[in-house]
Amino acid sequence: MKAKLDPRHIARKIALQALFEWSFNSTDITQITNRGIQETSSFENNNSFFKTKPSSKTERGEPEKEKAILVDKDLAHFISYGVTAHLESVDKIIETCAPEWPIEQIAKVDLEILRIAIFEIFVARNTPTKVAIDEAVELAKEFGGENSSKFVNGVLATAVKNLIPEVSEKK
Repeated sequence: MKAKLDPRHIARKIALQALFEWSFNSTDITQITNRGIQETSSFENNNSFFKTKPSSKTERGEPEKEKAILVDKDLAHFISYGVTAHLESVDKIIETCAPEWPIEQIAKVDLEILRIAIFEIFVARNTPTKVAIDEAVELAKEFGGENSSKFVNGVLATAVKNLIPEVSEKK
């Protein structure tokens, strides 16, 4: 997994939050994503959402200046818009790979995480499969329930096995 402050990881968090909000009110996804980027950029680094370690002090005992939180804004927009634009085909893949879990019964956070990973792997094809799965599992650990990471990993493994068999054969 990449560092918690990796700009691409932060972009996926913003896309997840935007898609989660969008799933309830279906307003303009670009506007929601822009707000998420703006809010993230204005967070103090001592916010627990992005905290990785306590701030250290300089040689003179002064607190170090906080570094700005970098966000891959293009990726956040690409994912959030791409998922909403291709929602039907993305959901069809999820339904195929998790037939015992109808879309409306999947926890909203887990569903949005799956949508992001399925979009990146099968629609956009701009992220290596392993990276997309690792990121999805990390998001599920961070934002989902107790078994979310296992569920997300299982659905994505099934999707890759069934829809990209050459990736599974390499293992």
